[in-house]
Amino acid sequence: MSGDTMRDTPGRPWLPGGPAAQQPDWATHPAYAESCAALESAPALVDPADLDRLRRTLAVVAGGGATVLQLGDCAESFAETGTDHVRTKTAVLHALADEVAAGTGAPVLRVGRIGGQFAKPRSHPFTEVGGVRLPVFRGHLVNGEGPTHEDRAHDPRRMVRAYRASARVLRELDRERSRRAARAPGFDDGPWSSHDALVIDYEARLVRTADGRRFLGSTHLPWLGDRTRAPHSAHVRLLAAVGNPVALKLGPGTDPAELREVCALLDPERTPGRLTLIARMGADRVTAALPPLVAAVRDAGHRPVWLSDPMHGNTVRVAGVKTRHLTDLVDEATRCKHVLEQAGEHPAGLHLEVAASDVTECLGGKVDGVERLAERYTTLCDPRLNPDQTAELLRAWIRA
Repeated sequence: MSGDTMRDTPGRPWLPGGPAAQQPDWATHPAYAESCAALESAPALVDPADLDRLRRTLAVVAGGGATVLQLGDCAESFAETGTDHVRTKTAVLHALADEVAAGTGAPVLRVGRIGGQFAKPRSHPFTEVGGVRLPVFRGHLVNGEGPTHEDRAHDPRRMVRAYRASARVLRELDRERSRRAARAPGFDDGPWSSHDALVIDYEARLVRTADGRRFLGSTHLPWLGDRTRAPHSAHVRLLAAVGNPVALKLGPGTDPAELREVCALLDPERTPGRLTLIARMGADRVTAALPPLVAAVRDAGHRPVWLSDPMHGNTVRVAGVKTRHLTDLVDEATRCKHVLEQAGEHPAGLHLEVAASDVTECLGGKVDGVERLAERYTTLCDPRLNPDQTAELLRAWIRA
């Protein structure tokens, strides 16, 4: 990757230039410099050799030889990073991926929204809780979810807590990958870590170099959301400078010319397995919005992994509660699959927000009425599917 997208400033090494949206307000906090320095001296959380393994497996997916299931919490909690939590989450991932493998007859690469999904972009900087105007919750890496100004204060010390929490999770993922490889050598099915590379202070200070190549040491597969993928943003410049496989989320307003520009920055050599594109359009928009993006990317010579995220374009409020209708998620996922097939592209899989427990945050299946939402609505941010709802969605996508 080109090195001219990053600059070395005394006391702030390897920070990308360019504007950065959705960043914490903590630069004047007395613990800011100390927290940044702690990250700069910390070991990488991932092995660069594993990143090469993942890229090779994603190249198989891009060529149509496998599928991907990427799922996990909307926002991870620091309180759920112990061994038992991780094993429960990976067990759900494996069970659902096994169902996809049985239904498609193809191997499934398993990727979790796990081991670093501690920061969230938000539509508004403030919210109202009990009549009090508070900074919005932005994930445990940035602030707390409690209903006080103290809880919601942006605190750079949380970056160090996020690093330590991620380290616990990634150690367990490494052990699980080793166990699976020993039992069934062959297709490298994971589980792998992924998260939104949102907070530049955190991500940039975990860039490391091995064998002359930079890599992002915070996760295996970083992605950029629809709000942070502008061509000259700090986020794109950061991921352009590292060798990890990378992903982009594409909303219904994505401009084909801008997407070509971003893809050229992130995947200049058109390397198989380097680039994953995740469509999150909305059920009523995907059929019209996605085809020109697919054509633009293909005509530019890229061969990405194409995934559908049917969740983020279909969030609604019902009786004052954020939720999603399973029927809308099925509609978008299946329509995305048809668009890709009609364009001659491989519909490689799904990216979903899924809880490892029987939550009642989305409407559909056993959550058969609005009154059921309050039973087990425990998400830190956006509503997640439960495993049964996810299985129903996957079966519909396989049949489509």
